[in-house]
Amino acid sequence: MDSGSGDGSGFSAMDDYESLIATTDAELLKRAWRNEKAAPEILQFEASLVRRSREQIQLMEETVEEYMRSGIDPLTVSLYQMDMDRTLFLLRSYLRIRLQKIEKHMFCIQKTTELWNRLSKQEQKFAKRCIEDIQQHFEQSVLSKLPDRYKSHLKQSVISEEDDMVPGPQLDTFVICRSKSFLGAFQLDDSGEEKPVDLEADDLYALRYKSIKPLVQSEQIDLVRVYALL
Repeated sequence: MDSGSGDGSGFSAMDDYESLIATTDAELLKRAWRNEKAAPEILQFEASLVRRSREQIQLMEETVEEYMRSGIDPLTVSLYQMDMDRTLFLLRSYLRIRLQKIEKHMFCIQKTTELWNRLSKQEQKFAKRCIEDIQQHFEQSVLSKLPDRYKSHLKQSVISEEDDMVPGPQLDTFVICRSKSFLGAFQLDDSGEEKPVDLEADDLYALRYKSIKPLVQSEQIDLVRVYALL
């Protein structure tokens, strides 16, 4: 009886530890970086997480400098340095991926309120500068030499009803994803033609991003980079 109780408390402690690890800023930053890299569209900017990560990096830098001055064991200093470098890499990569998406889909993001509101203030300024620069470049190099009906950088001609020169993210792209918990039967399309998929906790699925987009936004599903499965 005592033995069973001990085993149960052991499993409970392990579950609590894993839950704690999964919610640390380092793990949250890794998750945000992984989702951003795998998603075909730009996701909501993680403002609070980025701010805390920057503060954590600054604190770790000060700690490493203090340890070096105090003659702390080099191995301990090295471990702190490695932890700081890892966090710095994830933060820089996360921000760089977002800038690359903005450069690729700047016009689509600008004209789509939902996407525009996902950007930070700094990213919005960056997007505006990119758009102004590319418009000026198009005007000077090409558009000024074309007939008036073809001078739009958004449409092929004045008769076009939509902005058919504006590339958008490919939401039909297949992504590898993992459900955080049991979600039950999930309908993959609005038409109901495809069979529902039972989304089990921690199982991996290859699904169209468009069908699971709401689950990614609500943080019920994490995206997984393909190479991580190899």
